[in-house]
Amino acid sequence: MNALFDLPEPRRVLLGEYPLWDEALALVNLDLAATLPDQGLLQLLGIPPVSEDEGEDEGVYVATANGEWHGNVLDPDSADNPVLALMAIADAAQETVTECLWQAWPLCGEHNLGMHPREADGQLSWWCAGGPNRHGPAHIRAAVGGLDSLVHSRGPHRQRRRDS
Repeated sequence: MNALFDLPEPRRVLLGEYPLWDEALALVNLDLAATLPDQGLLQLLGIPPVSEDEGEDEGVYVATANGEWHGNVLDPDSADNPVLALMAIADAAQETVTECLWQAWPLCGEHNLGMHPREADGQLSWWCAGGPNRHGPAHIRAAVGGLDSLVHSRGPHRQRRRDS
């Protein structure tokens, strides 16, 4: 039995335990690496129940590379559906990164506003609410996992190609 403040030790979830969550986390980690390259990769952590009242199953969370997490447990039902898995992981990753780093993530390069996952044209994408009218309307910025192409398309390699 655990003492009042003796919380169970989290464990790193092994690759393959939740294959759809692994795939979804890999896509989200592409976006994290493109936009916050110094942060390290997100991981899945399993937390055993604190009390017998919570049942026997552990809760799984999206955590930073150093093991911090914030937000709610991943919905176990999302582990068996690719669309729900990606939505759950993207939401949880955004919550963890935003709260642990105290900054909005990911940011829209046009409006410098935090974006949110939203389904558009059959795929989950990062959606920006847009700025005031003079700064443009709401829009889809990129598919989840696709922010790398936006970041690198404006990088130094593009400039060198034009100069060649």
